[in-house]
Amino acid sequence: MFRRIRNSLAYRLKRNLAIGSTPVPPESGGEKNNASHFSGSKGEMSSEAYWSDFNVTLHKKFSGPAESLDYMHWRNDQYVDYIKFLPVSSHDGEVILDYGCGPGHDLIGFLTYSRPAAVYGMDISGPSLAESADRLRVHGYDCKLVHVSESDERIPLDDETVDYVHCSGVLNHVPSPEKILKEFRRILKPNGYARLMVYNRESLWVHLFVAHVLPAADPKYRGLSREEAFRRSTDTFDCPISRNWTPQEVDELASASGFTAKHLGNSVSIFEMSLLPQRFAPMMERSFDAESRRFLSSIEFDSRGVPHVDGRGAGIDGCYELRKAG
Repeated sequence: MFRRIRNSLAYRLKRNLAIGSTPVPPESGGEKNNASHFSGSKGEMSSEAYWSDFNVTLHKKFSGPAESLDYMHWRNDQYVDYIKFLPVSSHDGEVILDYGCGPGHDLIGFLTYSRPAAVYGMDISGPSLAESADRLRVHGYDCKLVHVSESDERIPLDDETVDYVHCSGVLNHVPSPEKILKEFRRILKPNGYARLMVYNRESLWVHLFVAHVLPAADPKYRGLSREEAFRRSTDTFDCPISRNWTPQEVDELASASGFTAKHLGNSVSIFEMSLLPQRFAPMMERSFDAESRRFLSSIEFDSRGVPHVDGRGAGIDGCYELRKAG
């Protein structure tokens, strides 16, 4: 389904765009041009078609459990502290829903590093679910895979039957985030909880990559609003929906959906860190966006060399825990 920005990095690597060079997103996530894949007056590709053409492993096949796990660990290593904020361990005895499971990265993680009572994987992409099934078979794991529709937000599970909802890099791609969160609330047990990764506005991705690096490198991004440039920057230029939020906006969205939100922190991508030497040139330009200039001038580094602004990681992955309010 709608997956993490970390996987755009994998896409660039596969396209031989090396980390550390100026990245330019590829033209398209897929090769299909059938009119049935498009929806809306602007002729944009539907989310289901897009995420079926472009997925987080580029439809990679895994030869065995060792290769599958190595890929999962490599992916997580691209994002500092991500696995600390959204761990796949310590879920023994829980009923888990991975909403937007894609080709099964985290499903494999939960079933390898925890002993859950049951695991459900849900996605709008049929090809990704088929790849999840193949990957689960490689490991010899059992998991319930369910195809969901982008036009129907209802999750096909009974009320108060899930202990933990895992939703990583998904909510920022759906048409109605509040409706999805209300469904999470409905299916969670009274003491259940959700952990989310959503795209963070207060990040190097927004204030350096989108604000300077992309328009300097690629004419397609010049003249676009920041919101439009961001949408087209995360998961190839043709991604139908891609949003970013501040912690305050996540709090408001959670509250409107019947949750209280705890900001666990932001994970900074290695890709973002590779861009840091490019921050000085735009800061010297009077025409550069004032908000982005202030953000870049406020960067401090922790003992590991990880950039922070106002005490928070300056990365694209905003990580949150949600529990039922009241």
